[in-house]
Amino acid sequence: MTNPIIPRLRAQLQQGRDSPLLRFGLGSALFNEKNYREAAEQLSVCVAQMPDHSAAWKLLGRSHMALGERGLAREAFTEGLGVARDRGTGRWSGR
Repeated sequence: MTNPIIPRLRAQLQQGRDSPLLRFGLGSALFNEKNYREAAEQLSVCVAQMPDHSAAWKLLGRSHMALGERGLAREAFTEGLGVARDRGTGRWSGR
Protein backbone atom coordinates (compact mmCIF):
# COMPACT_ATOMS: atom_id res chain seq x y z
CA MET A 1 0.00 0.00 0.00
CA THR A 2 1.38 3.38 -0.98
CA ASN A 3 1.18 6.26 1.42
CA PRO A 4 -1.22 8.81 -0.13
CA ILE A 5 1.06 11.67 0.86
CA ILE A 6 3.77 10.53 -1.58
CA PRO A 7 1.92 11.58 -4.77
CA ARG A 8 0.97 14.90 -3.17
CA LEU A 9 4.55 15.66 -2.20
CA ARG A 10 5.79 14.67 -5.66
CA ALA A 11 3.19 16.98 -7.20
CA GLN A 12 4.44 19.85 -5.05
CA LEU A 13 7.98 19.23 -6.29
CA GLN A 14 6.76 19.23 -9.89
CA GLN A 15 5.05 22.57 -9.23
CA GLY A 16 8.40 24.03 -8.16
CA ARG A 17 7.74 24.10 -4.43
CA ASP A 18 11.06 22.51 -3.58
CA SER A 19 12.31 22.85 -0.02
CA PRO A 20 14.37 20.80 2.40
CA LEU A 21 11.34 20.06 4.54
CA LEU A 22 9.39 18.85 1.51
CA ARG A 23 12.31 16.61 0.54
CA PHE A 24 12.54 15.31 4.12
CA GLY A 25 8.83 14.54 4.23
CA LEU A 26 8.99 12.72 0.90
CA GLY A 27 12.15 10.86 1.88
CA SER A 28 10.60 9.83 5.18
CA ALA A 29 7.41 8.61 3.52
CA LEU A 30 9.40 6.66 0.92
CA PHE A 31 11.57 5.13 3.66
CA ASN A 32 8.46 3.99 5.51
CA GLU A 33 7.28 2.34 2.28
CA LYS A 34 10.66 0.56 2.08
CA ASN A 35 11.59 2.46 -1.09
CA TYR A 36 15.07 3.01 0.27
CA ARG A 37 16.74 4.00 -3.01
CA GLU A 38 14.39 6.89 -3.73
CA ALA A 39 14.33 7.83 -0.04
CA ALA A 40 18.12 8.16 -0.12
CA GLU A 41 17.89 10.31 -3.25
CA GLN A 42 15.36 12.68 -1.68
CA LEU A 43 17.22 12.84 1.62
CA SER A 44 20.50 13.55 -0.17
CA VAL A 45 18.90 16.58 -1.78
CA CYS A 46 17.45 17.59 1.59
CA VAL A 47 20.84 17.63 3.33
CA ALA A 48 22.42 19.42 0.37
CA GLN A 49 19.79 22.14 0.76
CA MET A 50 19.87 22.14 4.58
CA PRO A 51 23.14 20.65 5.87
CA ASP A 52 22.19 21.16 9.52
CA HIS A 53 19.11 18.89 9.37
CA SER A 54 20.36 16.13 11.67
CA ALA A 55 17.18 14.02 11.37
CA ALA A 56 17.61 13.95 7.58
CA TRP A 57 21.21 12.82 7.96
CA LYS A 58 20.10 10.03 10.30
CA LEU A 59 17.35 8.83 7.95
CA LEU A 60 19.76 9.06 5.02
CA GLY A 61 22.13 6.81 6.94
CA ARG A 62 19.34 4.37 7.70
CA SER A 63 18.37 4.34 4.00
CA HIS A 64 21.94 3.52 2.99
CA MET A 65 22.08 0.79 5.63
CA ALA A 66 18.88 -0.75 4.26
CA LEU A 67 20.51 -0.74 0.82
CA GLY A 68 23.65 -2.41 2.15
CA GLU A 69 25.73 0.71 1.50
CA ARG A 70 27.66 0.70 4.75
CA GLY A 71 30.27 3.26 3.77
CA LEU A 72 27.67 5.81 2.68
CA ALA A 73 25.66 5.07 5.81
CA ARG A 74 28.68 5.70 8.00
CA GLU A 75 29.33 9.02 6.25
CA ALA A 76 25.72 10.14 6.75
CA PHE A 77 25.68 9.08 10.41
CA THR A 78 28.98 10.87 11.02
CA GLU A 79 27.67 14.07 9.44
CA GLY A 80 24.44 13.86 11.41
CA LEU A 81 26.24 13.33 14.69
CA GLY A 82 28.46 16.31 13.95
CA VAL A 83 25.44 18.48 13.23
CA ALA A 84 23.73 17.34 16.41
CA ARG A 85 26.84 18.13 18.46
CA ASP A 86 27.29 21.53 16.80
CA ARG A 87 23.68 22.42 17.51
CA GLY A 88 24.00 21.38 21.14
CA THR A 89 21.70 18.41 20.80
CA GLY A 90 24.41 15.90 21.64
CA ARG A 91 21.79 13.22 22.26
CA TRP A 92 21.04 11.48 19.00
CA SER A 93 19.47 8.08 18.83
CA GLY A 94 20.83 5.84 16.08
CA ARG A 95 17.42 4.17 15.68
